[in-house]
Amino acid sequence: MIGKVTTTIHLAAVLSLGIIGMASQVSAQETPGAPDGYPPGPLGEVVRLGEAIVYDTSEHPLSKAYVGNKLNCTSCHLEGGTDPQAGSFLGTASAYPAWSPREKRAITLEDRVLNCFMRSQNGTRPPVGSEVSVAITTYITWLSSGSKIQMNHEKSLGPRHIRELKVDWKQASAERGKLLYKTHCLDCHGQDGEGTADGPPVWGNDSYNDGAGLSRVDKLGSWLKVAMPLGDPILTDQESADIAAYVNSHERPHFKLEEHLPKPERLGEYNGQR
Repeated sequence: MIGKVTTTIHLAAVLSLGIIGMASQVSAQETPGAPDGYPPGPLGEVVRLGEAIVYDTSEHPLSKAYVGNKLNCTSCHLEGGTDPQAGSFLGTASAYPAWSPREKRAITLEDRVLNCFMRSQNGTRPPVGSEVSVAITTYITWLSSGSKIQMNHEKSLGPRHIRELKVDWKQASAERGKLLYKTHCLDCHGQDGEGTADGPPVWGNDSYNDGAGLSRVDKLGSWLKVAMPLGDPILTDQESADIAAYVNSHERPHFKLEEHLPKPERLGEYNGQR
């Protein structure tokens, strides 16, 4: 199930093996891997800060106040976004600005990151231009070094997006998923989805809300296929769909946009649909 929470900061050179990350005309095969080293000087320091926040979002002193659950960015974007398939950040910055059907506007990479704080992390949207926002987007942009720019005119996701499984989602069975959860997920995510030291919560108040992409069975199932079990994704397409149906059959926080926006004077400009 959803990736192991860790506060360990790994060098991207070691880790190079969406959620953020759909429908760019640049293929994943054309997208370079993680750079070999950090940029020099102050820019490199910002990249390192963004990496630290991505790995420890719920506890990092700069981002903690904006997170409303126990998830970190790397809970979904595995290996800090350097996994080539599971919510990869590799090449993502090359797709922005991009058209967002949800906001019904062209949005920037910064917008996309800040919206994740509201939905996947059930928190408050950090201010545009804040240290948190700039650091994370600088890190993602660094991971996109060498990628060909190809703005996405269809959806606000990048070239290594998770491809939707070709299954009949109406046939996804929460009943079958319950049994599969016990076999593949329970040890890391708990009997009641509450999470453990090895994996984050997958339902309940400490998990993503129902406005997050993974709250959709098709999104979660497609993610599970390439991501879980952690380090050894072995689920079949149908098993992935069934576990997703089971996980998302449980209660989780309800998303109301106004409850996740900062005070007007801290907002910058929210450019999404109201």
